[in-house]
Amino acid sequence: MSRTPEAHKTPAAAPALVFAGVAIAVLAWLLPVSLKSVSRGLLRSAGAGTPSVAGFGRDLVDSEKIGPALFLLQTAKAVDDPGAPALGTAVDELSARQPALVAWGGWDASLDPLFNLRQKTTRTSSTPVLTFLVPEAARDRVRAYLANSGSLGVQTILKTRDITSTGRFVPASRAGGQPLDALILLTGLLYQGEHLSPRLQREVRSLAESSVQRNELGDLEGFYMDLLSLGRRLDWTQLAELVKRTDSVQTVSEYAHLARVAPDQLPFIYSAALLSNSSDRVSAYLIRFGKSGSEDLRLAISDGQGAVNLLLRRAVPVNRSPGPPMGAASALVLEHPRLMLAVKYAGYILGLFLLLRGLDIWVISPGGGPSAGPQQHVRAGVLAIVLSALLIVATEPFLLKAAPSSEYRVRLAIPMLATTATQTESAQTSKPVTMETSTLVSIGIFAALQVGMYMACLRKIREIETQDASPQLKLRLMENEENLFDSGLYVGMMGTAAALVLQVVGVIEPNLLAAYSSNLFGIICVALVKIRHVRGFKRRLILEGQRTAVAV
Repeated sequence: MSRTPEAHKTPAAAPALVFAGVAIAVLAWLLPVSLKSVSRGLLRSAGAGTPSVAGFGRDLVDSEKIGPALFLLQTAKAVDDPGAPALGTAVDELSARQPALVAWGGWDASLDPLFNLRQKTTRTSSTPVLTFLVPEAARDRVRAYLANSGSLGVQTILKTRDITSTGRFVPASRAGGQPLDALILLTGLLYQGEHLSPRLQREVRSLAESSVQRNELGDLEGFYMDLLSLGRRLDWTQLAELVKRTDSVQTVSEYAHLARVAPDQLPFIYSAALLSNSSDRVSAYLIRFGKSGSEDLRLAISDGQGAVNLLLRRAVPVNRSPGPPMGAASALVLEHPRLMLAVKYAGYILGLFLLLRGLDIWVISPGGGPSAGPQQHVRAGVLAIVLSALLIVATEPFLLKAAPSSEYRVRLAIPMLATTATQTESAQTSKPVTMETSTLVSIGIFAALQVGMYMACLRKIREIETQDASPQLKLRLMENEENLFDSGLYVGMMGTAAALVLQVVGVIEPNLLAAYSSNLFGIICVALVKIRHVRGFKRRLILEGQRTAVAV
């Protein structure tokens, strides 16, 4: 009789626990933070209030940098930036006022004495810078100008012209060496005008000094080759603005590679470098993620400078799954990403714990019982942690699935394997890294089935536990329910078989994770029921039966 009031209280508390658990878990799921991805909504929040690509391009126009502004104009039009028309008008007006500077991409004080940049020219569009340096007369003027430079770095670079031990280039001092001569002079102009970033400047100078000492171009030749690729695609101002934001020769090589393998993406790649003020981060991101990374970068560019900085700083893919905007939560995630990730996972565990406790009180043992108490809290906590881990795996599309091989990675071309490599690459298709919706639905259904089986087994144990019968009779009843306690395995195997059949006939996307997750959930369910609950209950019954026999 003393337990009757408590029995009346528990049904009222149980729905409240279930509701609170569901609410906390849903709120945790809605937090726009992930372990190995960044949400689309978080990108928008990061880009809010920061310069758009068109706005940044307008700043370049105000600085009279026509060439870089043209790339940002192309990007702004491609991402449907509302400011694109205004930027186009500003570029056209500046080009009309300074038509001679369009070919060079802008005015430069260090070049004006050499080429008289404002003189009339037949070139009315952005022109690759090497076009102006290949003619012999132009190279003679630049060489004479740089010979009087007081910079030791410039003088060292000029000395590499006398090196005759080269690999891919004809020596600059011989017939046919015009390309190498032009590249040496271009490097000297960039160095003289302080257009190279400090780190890149030191690295180039070190390579030049090493080449002069050994009387062979060595690694410096690779830099000249990369500069050749960029100099044939960028005008002077575009190239100068790019290398100003580049900290290593390796990044120059990566940009040259990207310009060759993805020429149609060059405006986006260039715009991202200027928006983020770091060519190194952009090239590293694209080399790692390939075409899918290029699409993610395009999304970030459409959201503004802050979104680009966030994506490159996190260096993770974009999770394109829709989610409700959470302004305050997004601000906290941007300010404290690791803390909010911990809060999200803690919310999963707490929400599922409250949900399981409510169901335990409401469905399994509404009237309490011999096993009610601390054991229920431990059981709910362990199960909440297990289910939270499964929920994290299901809601993190990039956690278990590795990204496909990047299409932009530098590959070594081996003639003997050229045909095989071509066939292999053509056979591979670019697939999105995100987990398919059908896979998530399948995993969710299998998990729900096993949770249902778990609850049914616990309810049967409580039913036998609360019966007015001897311990020996309860033991026999428990043995009679062995098939029920093993049913999680049967359901798991049937789920795996059904998933494999559906994948073969094409109803759902082929994914072994979706199929074998059913078996995994079944094993976990049966292990929890038989080891955690059945074994303990039978042990109590055996001890109670022994005590009863001794007393008699």
